[in-house]
Amino acid sequence: MRPPISRARSWAARSACSLALCAAVLTALPSPVPAAAEPTVPVAGAAGAPAGARSVGAARAALARLLPRHARQFDLVLVPADGAGDRFAVSGSAGRITVTGTTPAVLLRGVHWYLSYTVGVDLGAPGDSLAALPARLPAPSGTISKSASVPHRFALNDTDDGYSGAYRDWAAYERQIDLLALHGVNEVFVQMGAEAAYHAAFQEFGYTDAELRAWIPGPAHQPWWLMQNMSSFGGPMSEQLIARRAALGKRIVDRLRELGMTPVLPGYFGTVPPGFTERNPEGRVVPQGRWIGFTRPDWLDPRGPLFPKVAAAFYRHQARLLGTTSMYKMDLLHEGGNPGDVPVGEAAARVMTSLEDARPGATWVLLGWQRNPKAELLAGVDTSRLLVVDGLSDRYDNLDRETAWAGTPYAFGTIPNFGGHTTIGANTSVWTERFEAWRKKRDSALQGIAFLPEATSANPVTFSLFTELAWRDTPVEHADWFTAYAARRYGAPDPHAARAWEWLRTGPYGTASNGWSESQDSLFTARPSLTVRTAASWGPKSMRYDAATVERALAELLQVAPALRSTDAYRFDLVDTARQALTNRSRVLLPKIKAAYEAKDLTAFRAGAAEWRRSMALLDEVLATDRRFLLGPWLEGARSWGGSDAERATLEFDARSLVTTWGHRAGSEAGLHDYANREWSGLVSGFYAPRWSTYLDSLETSLVTGRAPAAIDWFAWENAWNLRRDSYPVTPKGDPVALATRVRDSLR
Repeated sequence: MRPPISRARSWAARSACSLALCAAVLTALPSPVPAAAEPTVPVAGAAGAPAGARSVGAARAALARLLPRHARQFDLVLVPADGAGDRFAVSGSAGRITVTGTTPAVLLRGVHWYLSYTVGVDLGAPGDSLAALPARLPAPSGTISKSASVPHRFALNDTDDGYSGAYRDWAAYERQIDLLALHGVNEVFVQMGAEAAYHAAFQEFGYTDAELRAWIPGPAHQPWWLMQNMSSFGGPMSEQLIARRAALGKRIVDRLRELGMTPVLPGYFGTVPPGFTERNPEGRVVPQGRWIGFTRPDWLDPRGPLFPKVAAAFYRHQARLLGTTSMYKMDLLHEGGNPGDVPVGEAAARVMTSLEDARPGATWVLLGWQRNPKAELLAGVDTSRLLVVDGLSDRYDNLDRETAWAGTPYAFGTIPNFGGHTTIGANTSVWTERFEAWRKKRDSALQGIAFLPEATSANPVTFSLFTELAWRDTPVEHADWFTAYAARRYGAPDPHAARAWEWLRTGPYGTASNGWSESQDSLFTARPSLTVRTAASWGPKSMRYDAATVERALAELLQVAPALRSTDAYRFDLVDTARQALTNRSRVLLPKIKAAYEAKDLTAFRAGAAEWRRSMALLDEVLATDRRFLLGPWLEGARSWGGSDAERATLEFDARSLVTTWGHRAGSEAGLHDYANREWSGLVSGFYAPRWSTYLDSLETSLVTGRAPAAIDWFAWENAWNLRRDSYPVTPKGDPVALATRVRDSLR
């Protein structure tokens, strides 16, 4: 607990931020670039956002980035919305394609539909087949017209900024926004820069700049602080870092607005720093206990006189730093929070009142997760002002959201990735069967879709299929969609590509809603044990599909026509499929090693351990061929945000620890270690493989000596790696086809 400080100071002395920080924010903000003069048309804003006059300039600029050789072949025309929702139309002649749409982002959706279904190329995330684009774009067959079937097309989990990379630069975020628009998303959660509003607001309530910077976690861990799960770890934050992140957050928000998309910003629901009542005696807080080994921040009782004042300060500074919007995301008592003696319904009503006072007419967005939102919360507010983005729509059977949430508007959602795992798979057939059925049932409250992977760096097929649901008025035919996807993914139809994706469709992408929405993760990335069944504590404990489907898909991909192998998408998919096929074999090999050890068969044990090591070495070689499977950029990104060597070390520790121990010893041993495991070159060879070798060596020594294996302090071993400063490659090397062939041959 930090000691209280005197509150006998003027408002100016308790200013929103230090002069140095305010100056730094202004310096870091990008200079405005004058838009080219062009006609504008009144168009509807994204769902819940005010209408305004927007030009097509933002859409044209995005096309220039995405399709630099072909952007000039598109004529983009904004049309007024007619009250029926977003829509686009594509027409024209060869080399002169006209796209009309209700917002700049919808124009990009029209371009993407044309590329997918007329030209037959894919612009995915990650991977594309733009190398297959003809010099002159073909004419569409007549006029293609599509309308959004739902007003809300929401994207990004609260955790995305951590697990996808908190240390990305503007170019990476710009690319993410372009791709979200291209896939028809119109509402995007923006966390970047939120800490600056907290840092500024609480200086009005007795806290010093240094105290607040020590309370705020490092960027990679901030998502869980914003959800009131933990604080401080990975910090402290520097003034320059807060300023740079605020500037980048403002740039992200501004770009979304330019495209007619709605930035969804964090709202204020009561999180306070330690010692709040000592500084503010009229404030009443409810201790929140612990979250997986971490001490949670206290919760300010929303019924008290201080809550509206703190909320007003937060929203005022957020507006100054990032701007305002019409949608705010917040979840009371996330994952086990404690209401104490505070009635949840009354608390929710006060939270809504403060939001309404600051942003009249705004929508409160909540995550459908575990028991959230509770019936008591819904009973306390006007549910027509809420939107629940459901993270469990495809995870369980027999769900009735209308009854459970009392008719509250909600978005059909999925979380097909947890922690940034590189595993492939999703319950895609559940999406295609369930979305339209739920949307069209009597008295349906379904008003949108919500793409909510904890990280957006894997499984490009899930992004393409899920976002397309919102632009059809009939159910997607699952098998036909995958056949078409296989063709455009590599730029042309190919029988081997079609068969590969059919195996993937019926295997990892054909899993059922049996309590999981993600496939099993890798045992190579697990903390070593002969009985381990999952790397992440809360992941599937066994295979969710037949492993042979991935091996067969790999064999087919290796037979795709050489002319199609030059596409970026093919190379990514080949590496990803080879990685998954090799990873799945770990679940066959580990039981053999266990059996040999328990039988005290030293020869068989050594053979199994050698095969395990060879497999991990081959895995790292395969991963090294693609830049998206490299550890180096993750670490270089963290270092790039540091203003001094000491700060670079702090930020690198923040980034390293997230993907290994996750946090300190208490949190790690409570289950968080390896939650964010991922198979990356460098992480496999530099962390996972040495960890397994240490363990296998201890077992071999035990067999040789007849003594019990020596105990290993895994957290100490892992955290020593977190504290290192060694670098890893940032550019790929090796031949992905040759190495994928080696993987195929090793599995026969």
